[in-house]
Amino acid sequence: MDIQEIPTEERLVPGDLIATLAARAPALGPNPTDWPGLTFYRFTAPTAPQWDDVGALAICVVAQGRKAITVDDVRHCYDQFHYLVMRRSMRFQAEIVQASVEKPYLSFVLQVDPSLVRRINADMIERAATTFHRPPVDGRDAYVSPLDLDLLGAALRFVKSVAQAPDRRVLAPIYLQEIVYRVLQSEQCDRLIDAAAQESARNPVSDVIHYVSERLSQPLTIADLAEHVSMSPSTFAHLFRDATGMSPYQFVKRMRLDRARGLLVDGTLNASEVAKSVGYSSLSAFITEFKRHFGVTPRAYAEAQRGGVALRVDRATAPV
Repeated sequence: MDIQEIPTEERLVPGDLIATLAARAPALGPNPTDWPGLTFYRFTAPTAPQWDDVGALAICVVAQGRKAITVDDVRHCYDQFHYLVMRRSMRFQAEIVQASVEKPYLSFVLQVDPSLVRRINADMIERAATTFHRPPVDGRDAYVSPLDLDLLGAALRFVKSVAQAPDRRVLAPIYLQEIVYRVLQSEQCDRLIDAAAQESARNPVSDVIHYVSERLSQPLTIADLAEHVSMSPSTFAHLFRDATGMSPYQFVKRMRLDRARGLLVDGTLNASEVAKSVGYSSLSAFITEFKRHFGVTPRAYAEAQRGGVALRVDRATAPV
């Protein structure tokens, strides 16, 4: 069908999403919304690389500009022609590589409930008959794919629907399902299903992660964490490593340092106060671990981020 044959109200161009996000993201950096798990972004200049984390399975769509993330030494770039799927617990470096005052970087990050992925996949009885090429699930944490007009349309309808309460209650859940449905029709299908399955299989681990996040200032042992989910320390440690790829001790340390990074970026506490708030009794031990983890001292990290705008994907993808 020729574009002239399509009714005006049904025509879709990338500029529609740009205009919508420009209006909904007035502030630099992350802009919270009334939909839990949805965050809009605006940047008017490129940014230096920043460490960040993903708290939940999420999709990132760029309307304008360009962004790059590096995961496990692999660099992924995406723009208005590509979208990104991110797994929970992914740790990465991110930077805005194309943005200006005249053409700001505009995007949104949307959390996806694994149960919604499983339900829609089960309903797609014709999925086995689709003809697109499905790459093998390779275990990577980040995937970039072309953004087609069907997915772009679903994304535009969704972000428009969250603006008004009646639309948010009635229409937004429908358009969210369409987004997941469109992704499941793409080359991301098996990857999204696999990521959702892995996240859903982590129930005891998810419980422990939430437990730890609420108690980072306190001493925590593997025995404490195992007792919380009514498991033996050895069984719990084995399950935790299978689910996260690291030991409970390593994971707790990473959570402490990642929380410390966020506090340093916020700039309300000095290094000593930050160390204490994330469970370090020794400032020197905190500085040593922070430098080993991020490559710079806490003070140098805070100074490097001062005056910039943090991406804070960890907050945008925090469980809701």
